[in-house]
Amino acid sequence: MTQFSVLLKKEFLESWRSFKFLWIPLVFIFLGVTEPLTNYYIEDILAAVGNMPEGFEMLFPELTAADILLSTTGQYQLIGLLVLISAFIGSVSRERHNGTATLLYVRPISAAVIFMSKWMMASIVSIVSAVLGYLASMYYTVILFGSVAVDDFVKMLLTYCVWLVLVMAITIAMSAAFQTGVAAAIAIILIPVGLFVDSAIGGFWTWTPWKLVNHGLSFVTDTIIMADFQMALLFTVIAIISFSGLGILATKRNWRLTKV
Repeated sequence: MTQFSVLLKKEFLESWRSFKFLWIPLVFIFLGVTEPLTNYYIEDILAAVGNMPEGFEMLFPELTAADILLSTTGQYQLIGLLVLISAFIGSVSRERHNGTATLLYVRPISAAVIFMSKWMMASIVSIVSAVLGYLASMYYTVILFGSVAVDDFVKMLLTYCVWLVLVMAITIAMSAAFQTGVAAAIAIILIPVGLFVDSAIGGFWTWTPWKLVNHGLSFVTDTIIMADFQMALLFTVIAIISFSGLGILATKRNWRLTKV
């Protein structure tokens, strides 16, 4: 059995025993289900608990299935990403702090294998959570608002999975490079805050990795511009490779600084 498969099995067991394979998908399923249900029953909810004056009427726009997917993705981009960053930001730094990483560093294992095993397992948990969440959201969206083309939904979902792979590359790389608190702050600035900044001032460029999710959503709204999508995908792959390299170098530095 190769070193990578052994470490990947170790990461799988740690994720399983810490219930990451349970509670993270449940968070995504909850967020995915609440969007179509809340939007469909919003009038009834306001009538029941809104304490509106008699005769008050509020007009709501007619929502489509694509609108609900956009709304669900907005929840994932805010709450979902913070959950994922919080769950995996200590993958390397916490082990280094409590000393368990020393057991790995003193063995003849390459830094690339250590980093890749942690990154891959974090990506698997993230992708499984997102897929289950979107499927749950689509189930209620189809019932309440109608459907979208299956191939467009699959393209959107695959695009979001590529984005999550980048998110986990940044998270694990920061965990390898810094202490947990500093790593969390940098990851939050680069990912959720970066999304906000890019949407606020990035109207003149369409190729940044932070726009990849919006390009993916364009598949279901039938507004996709393939040239912009391909450029954003290319820069996302470059960013994944860059942060992976940074994470491997940081892991190698930790290995050299380890004292037994």
